Amino acid sequence: MHISLDGFVNDSNGANFNWEKDAKKFSIDNLKNVDSILLGRKTAEGFIPYWAGVAANPSHEDHKIGKLLTDIPKIILSKKLKQSKWENATVINGNIADEIKNLKKKKGKDIIVYGGHSFVASLIQQGLIDEYYFLLNPVAFGSGEQIFNTIKKGLRLTLQKSRAFKCGTVLLCYTP
Repeated sequence: MHISLDGFVNDSNGANFNWEKDAKKFSIDNLKNVDSILLGRKTAEGFIPYWAGVAANPSHEDHKIGKLLTDIPKIILSKKLKQSKWENATVINGNIADEIKNLKKKKGKDIIVYGGHSFVASLIQQGLIDEYYFLLNPVAFGSGEQIFNTIKKGLRLTLQKSRAFKCGTVLLCYTP
């Protein structure tokens, strides 16, 4: 997840984080370890059609990542949406914690979360994230949406790896 120096995942006008060749390459390489993408309904509604459009356009600068994101099966957790209106996407309506625990028991590669701030915050609050990847951007918003503002008790994380990109963004990988 992209995050600002002051802990916001977007500002009130929508985030505009640094994104350059090496950071894109990391994101593409990281998807090679993934066999499903977990999304909340609100994010799915924009995410899936956007990346499908990018994947369908070979001349788009992000075609390669768009194709990967489109080809990887998506799992949408939603209480409102009963069935998927998108190709390669499944809707799950049960208890989020129970559903994610069941998904984690299945054999396969990693599950990656591309979710909105409230969806990710609920996963953090319920202790459902095994590994955090933050792309820390050299920007401060002063206000906006956060993912740690709903935790009831502190959360200690252990740094597993870090990497600085030329644009000033730093990858931080943590485990609880």
